[in-house]
Amino acid sequence: MSTYRISSWDKSYKFMVNSILKKLLPAIMLYFSMSFIADLHIHSRYSRATSRDMCLEEIHRWAQLKGIKVIGTGDLTHPAWYSELREKLILSQNGMYELREALRRPVPDPCSSEVFFIPSAEISCIYSRNGRIRKIHLIIYLPDLDDAAKLNKELSKIGNLGADGRPILGLDAKELLQIVLNISPDGVVVPAHAWTPHFSIFGSESGFDSLEECFEDLTPYIYAIETGLSSDPPMNWRLSSLDRITLISNSDAHSPSKIGREANIINSDMTYSSIMDAIKRREGFVGTIEFFPEEGKYHYDGHRSCGVSLSPSESGRHNNICPVCGRRLTIGVMNRVSRLADRPEGFVPPGAPLFRSIIPLTEIISEVSKKGPGTKHVEREYLNLLSNLGSEFHILLESPLEEIEKVSSPLLREAIERVRDGRVNISPGYDGVYGKIRIFEETGQEPQKGQGILF
Repeated sequence: MSTYRISSWDKSYKFMVNSILKKLLPAIMLYFSMSFIADLHIHSRYSRATSRDMCLEEIHRWAQLKGIKVIGTGDLTHPAWYSELREKLILSQNGMYELREALRRPVPDPCSSEVFFIPSAEISCIYSRNGRIRKIHLIIYLPDLDDAAKLNKELSKIGNLGADGRPILGLDAKELLQIVLNISPDGVVVPAHAWTPHFSIFGSESGFDSLEECFEDLTPYIYAIETGLSSDPPMNWRLSSLDRITLISNSDAHSPSKIGREANIINSDMTYSSIMDAIKRREGFVGTIEFFPEEGKYHYDGHRSCGVSLSPSESGRHNNICPVCGRRLTIGVMNRVSRLADRPEGFVPPGAPLFRSIIPLTEIISEVSKKGPGTKHVEREYLNLLSNLGSEFHILLESPLEEIEKVSSPLLREAIERVRDGRVNISPGYDGVYGKIRIFEETGQEPQKGQGILF
């Protein structure tokens, strides 16, 4: 098992950044309070390997528990899910969709809020280009369900939309973008989890080396990429080709409790057009809420069946071959970013949106209490905190530490303070294995770099 390298930023630089941020924190939190959080990529129970609880009622409930105001519908191409969207959602005054009042499930009073839905879907495009098989996942956003019906009609001519909530189509990614634009000029297509080795625009196994290589003359209509769980904004800032691109983050949730594990902070009118304008032009796009990227399951290179996890430099010494079985390693996100980057680690482009790296509250409670994250004890403590303090994001990002201690314990207060400061220990994920993250306990790795709130 390899040892994770601390960021190359020197200590004086990080100290300077942290000192400035502490002075700016009140202004930052005011900006947060004027903004809303959006998770724009989830799945329904009709997608493979997805919880049966991913129904609109539970999605709506968990969005409130997390503190999310806008959420994607996910899976709008699936016939049964599309029928549910039509049946259970109503058009709001702002042009987005709301869950019917009679279907709403109770939440603690401090968490109760409006939740709006944006029609969204993820498509798996598998096709051949320039002598290679390409496997690209794309997220689609549309203004309304009428446009979604038009999209479904077109895509049903190409493949079986009922087989999976995330359908697999033998369709070039560029052609899918053209179909969406033909249906609605307000439609937006975003490459999903852009760095994942399999099924992504920059994936080491079946992707491209640039957006232009994939979308050619339609590249100007790609305004954003989804960074995915295994990368964060600083990693993407190393590519000058992405300077015009908005880096969005979403949960890609397959179960209700995973909603919001990554999300976007937006300061705009709460309408489809305003949200998409924020993504297209970055006006009102405040930033993102992130996984610690090392926790993602494709951060390092490795070979899962042999339990081999290697940093890019270690992989290079082994010629990208597993030292145990002699097969080719799965090249992870960190390595792939380094190969395509034209800037050094630590580069921050002017005007870069800010970001916050978090650990889900249930995982923090679990470590503090030494109980499993799925236990009744953790569930009770989670709901106790939400009932007294508000949504999960409010607790993790904004709630005064003394209030957290008053409701829970000094140890939980310290844990959340450490997460806010980025003082956590991580064993990086690799080849489909999630990384291990601990606040107080050692993982066998060196402490992770400091928390990122950067401009």
